[in-house]
Amino acid sequence: MNVIWWLIICLEITLNASPIINIITLACPNECICLSQTQVLCNTGGLQEIPVKHFPPTVEHLSLTKNNFPIIKSDAFGGLRALKKLTLDGNNITTIKPFAFRGLPRLKELSIQYTPLTTVAPFAFAGLQNISTIILGHNKILRVEGYAFAGTANVKMILLINNPMIKLEPFAFSSLTNVERLILPSGLRQIEPDAFNGLDIVGLLKLSFMDLDSLQPFSFRNLHNVKVLSLQESDLGIISEDAFDGLAYVESLNILNNKIDAILELNLTESHNIKALKIYGNHLLETPEPGTIILDGIETIIVQNNHFPCGCHIHTLLESPLVNTSSYDHHEFLSKNFCISPLELNGLQMSRIDLSSIGKCHEQVTRENLEASTGRNSKNI
Repeated sequence: MNVIWWLIICLEITLNASPIINIITLACPNECICLSQTQVLCNTGGLQEIPVKHFPPTVEHLSLTKNNFPIIKSDAFGGLRALKKLTLDGNNITTIKPFAFRGLPRLKELSIQYTPLTTVAPFAFAGLQNISTIILGHNKILRVEGYAFAGTANVKMILLINNPMIKLEPFAFSSLTNVERLILPSGLRQIEPDAFNGLDIVGLLKLSFMDLDSLQPFSFRNLHNVKVLSLQESDLGIISEDAFDGLAYVESLNILNNKIDAILELNLTESHNIKALKIYGNHLLETPEPGTIILDGIETIIVQNNHFPCGCHIHTLLESPLVNTSSYDHHEFLSKNFCISPLELNGLQMSRIDLSSIGKCHEQVTRENLEASTGRNSKNI
């Protein structure tokens, strides 16, 4: 009797389970493996398009790698509202249409790597809420066009490393808010005005290994609420007038280990609301002219381990806000910075120079004489 009951129970379990098995089988394309109702693998299957209607609507992890579909259409994954992780690496993707990932409220991780994608078009990654990571490394991306991430918010990291991008275009990150880390590729040669216009609330914005002719006017206009903005290990060329105009609410602005041909203006005032400025390890080829640097309302200013010209312009440097508003007195500043020129002083600690033996430049003497003469004439009047 026990054997009979056992056979009946086994038969009932088999009959009850068969609809689930059939559902999984019917919902799974031939090129894919549906491990469960929540996990689907379509890797190296040669898919020419995304068979979204054949996926279980309950899928949470979807991997579509090494296939042949060239286009991700608008609303390409519509209906997969439970999707949490989407991997699209190694595909033949050349185009991502606007709002391609709309309708994925639970998506946490999106990876598109090792594809021939050259352009991130407007609104391609728009409207993603509460996504943790967008990984776009190791593609052929040359351009991120305006509003590519518009409406996307609460992102832990956007990774664009290892792409041949040479220019940041205006409004590329406009309407993107609350990003913990935005990591851009090395090798940038141009930051267009308004490249970061409309980007709001950033933990770390790191710009490194750039080769710029100049840091253009309004490069950071309307970039607001940044914890750390770091320009580092780059050739910054010439820092132009208004380069930092419109930048506001920055906890730490770091200018680290760069080559700087000249500073035409570095105007950081109370309106910028910068808490800390760190100028460290840079090689400055020309001494800024008087009046080109204004540093007001900054709580902490550190100017250290830099290399400055030590010819006759050293007197202009020592009268500038780089020295007089930093966290050091004159002696400390000289002991913590070095000479880049003339050649015989290259690498020498500035405190080891006999400043009294270095005469002021002719233009500085002329300017001081004119100022003194103007002052005397004013008193006589």
